Amino acid sequence: MVRPAKDRIIQFNHDVQPFVCVFKEEAMLLLKVLLVCAGIALLLAALTVLGYDVYVYQRARRRIQSAENAQEKLLEPELKLRIRLAGIICAVALIAFLLASIYDVVPAGHAGIRVSQISGIEGETLYPGIHLMSPFETLAVYDTRTHTMTTGNVDESLTEKPKRHETLNVTASEGLKIGLAVTVRYKLDPAKLSYIHNNLPVDIDTEVVPPVVATVFREIVPTYTIRDVFAIHREDIRKSASEEITAKLKRDGVIVDEVMLRDIVLPTDYAKGLEGLIEKEQEDESLIVQTSIEKKQVQIAQYQAEAEKVRTVKQAEAGAQVRVLQAKAEADAMQYTLPLKEKQIQQTKLEAEARKEATIQNAEAEAQAKIIDSKAEQVKQQLLASAEANRIRVVAAADKERLQGEAMALKANPLLINKIVAEKLSDRIQVMMVPADGKFFFANDVLKSPAQQIFRQEDQGVDPPTRPQGGPGGGR
Repeated sequence: MVRPAKDRIIQFNHDVQPFVCVFKEEAMLLLKVLLVCAGIALLLAALTVLGYDVYVYQRARRRIQSAENAQEKLLEPELKLRIRLAGIICAVALIAFLLASIYDVVPAGHAGIRVSQISGIEGETLYPGIHLMSPFETLAVYDTRTHTMTTGNVDESLTEKPKRHETLNVTASEGLKIGLAVTVRYKLDPAKLSYIHNNLPVDIDTEVVPPVVATVFREIVPTYTIRDVFAIHREDIRKSASEEITAKLKRDGVIVDEVMLRDIVLPTDYAKGLEGLIEKEQEDESLIVQTSIEKKQVQIAQYQAEAEKVRTVKQAEAGAQVRVLQAKAEADAMQYTLPLKEKQIQQTKLEAEARKEATIQNAEAEAQAKIIDSKAEQVKQQLLASAEANRIRVVAAADKERLQGEAMALKANPLLINKIVAEKLSDRIQVMMVPADGKFFFANDVLKSPAQQIFRQEDQGVDPPTRPQGGPGGGR
């Protein structure tokens, strides 16, 4: 579809306008440079004129002094300086300097403020474009484009890498150090350039933003555990840090666009242990799902057996009712052909036979229902026993591996015994944490002895005792 000529002209103007603005700024900067160069060239020309006049005068004196005629030696050459011409040239040079100094250009993506040598900062913020300046004013220009401060590794595929700092090290609630790779995108607030010029250092990218970012993360992260930082509350930490960083830098005239928590570097030993724990949890979840499926299969079999039982009973009852109706119909028919007594006897016999058959059918139906119930119960018990045996085997193996891992961890880090005891008994008693090798009977006799017993069993090749079946609650 061809657009109207008016729309094409408007689109062309919209596309070309940024280039025209940039061209105007570049042209004005070039004109300013040319005026300064012209002023310098004119000053040099004025000095050249005066120097040439002095050279001519000295040359005339040397010629007279070297003359052989005494009368010519008495002649004194006249010094003729073209001061008027030099003054005119200097005036033109001064005009060029004045023209170059009465305006200044703020480039695109920047903003500036007037700084007077007499009264300091004057006026409001100057945005990209051409601005008139007095001879006693200078223009302080600041970059208002988006800046990026990042810590940790930077993607090698980036063509323009942001200013990189070292990995931000923080401490979790356990006292272990974590490395954070953080990226902050920010820019200067043009409306607060006067405050920035008077109160902040020149290098804001290194002296203002990085300390604020590091301080905020080091205040927030210690309230979380390593696992919370890595898996659960990572986004909450980023949002809280973003809000505090934005609020603190806003007071200094810095607008924060985005705070990104790109990566978290865990301690090597803890990372390996966390991976193992996550794998165990996944195995437990798969076991729970498998047990649930088996239970549902047992329920389905039970429902099918009950449905079969009901269907058999209903069929037997329907057959008995049909026979009773047939017998009644036959008895009614016999009333018209046999005497009353014979009809009564025959009717009684038919009813007795019908009741007999109905009783037999009901007994057979009940027997079949009982057989079906017993078979369904047997299948149910077999499935439950199989599921329970499978669950016990998997749980026992998982508990054995977990206890072996905990024993190895306790053997490598004896101080973890205090933390485990405190976690197990925190809801029942008050615990006082002491070093495992301290001079305290509870640490030496109660905590250290079980750990040493577990380590001896590990060294002798004996499996440590497993926990009771049924989970941490002891089968509750």
